[in-house]
Amino acid sequence: MSNTIKTDVLIVGAGPVGLFAVFELGLLDMKCHLIDILDRPGGQCAELYPEKPIYDIPGWPTISAQGLVDKLIEQIHPFKPEFTFNRMVSSLQKLDDGSFRVATDEGELFEAKVVVIAAGGGSFQPKRPPIPGIEAYEGKSVFYSVRRMEEFRGHDLVIVGGGDSALDWTLNLQP
Repeated sequence: MSNTIKTDVLIVGAGPVGLFAVFELGLLDMKCHLIDILDRPGGQCAELYPEKPIYDIPGWPTISAQGLVDKLIEQIHPFKPEFTFNRMVSSLQKLDDGSFRVATDEGELFEAKVVVIAAGGGSFQPKRPPIPGIEAYEGKSVFYSVRRMEEFRGHDLVIVGGGDSALDWTLNLQP
């Protein structure tokens, strides 16, 4: 197929693990192409908590989640990876020669000698509360992630959630 994108390694997931895989594989002269359902690299670090401090990265006593993503992008730049965003992998097929064919939900086809699954928790969608008409408020007064903490600081807020992120944002945004 002439429209098939061929690469040495296809990485499913462009979060920190996928980005670091590009670096390690680049050292071995392997060309990488990443597919991610999000619209940019960084995974949950960029999408859900870019300003959250991370304390367990070797060589960095503390770094923001987005700072880590930025450093990884800088680190992989010399290897010139290719990216396909806003796509979900819909099928993975092993071919007779041992390589793999991968298709996306939009019909793109990829062939690679190796496929790395670096999807973390997988694709995530907000858990929209069952409130009629809530869509009209999304992005205005209802948010499912915090990309820039300063946009929320000093405002009266209700943070709903039982996970670590909800508690972290509550602590970070308290007066």
